[in-house]
Amino acid sequence: MTDPSDDPLLVRAREALADAYVPYSEYPVGAAVRTADGSVFVGCNIENANYSNSLHAEEVAIAEAVKNGHDEFERVAVSSGVRDGVTPCGMCRQTLAEFCDGEVEVVCDEGDDVASYALGELLPNTISLETLEEADAARGREE
Repeated sequence: MTDPSDDPLLVRAREALADAYVPYSEYPVGAAVRTADGSVFVGCNIENANYSNSLHAEEVAIAEAVKNGHDEFERVAVSSGVRDGVTPCGMCRQTLAEFCDGEVEVVCDEGDDVASYALGELLPNTISLETLEEADAARGREE
């Protein structure tokens, strides 16, 4: 068993929960990303009444890091207010895959324990620059 309070990145994700704006779902999520140079950026979910304009914690953390000049990440931690082991949703997984390779560790808060995944386990067939280039090449062969 891993004690989540011993993981500084997960602690930062938990702290980010306090800033979540969740008047509709009442399900706060916090995320923290560690960049290749060791910097840490956090995010929380920010809901909107129409839901589709809501921002997810992982997106907010990645956006903050990218805004500050970072585009390589080595670790991600996610926590919810109920510490139910929440993993990044599909959209967030794809966003993470834009900046992370499949080996990047994603740590999910289970309260007294953590679950740990490689991003590639969570999103095995990502859309990438390479897949888009392959699709373009395939179209060129068909024409």
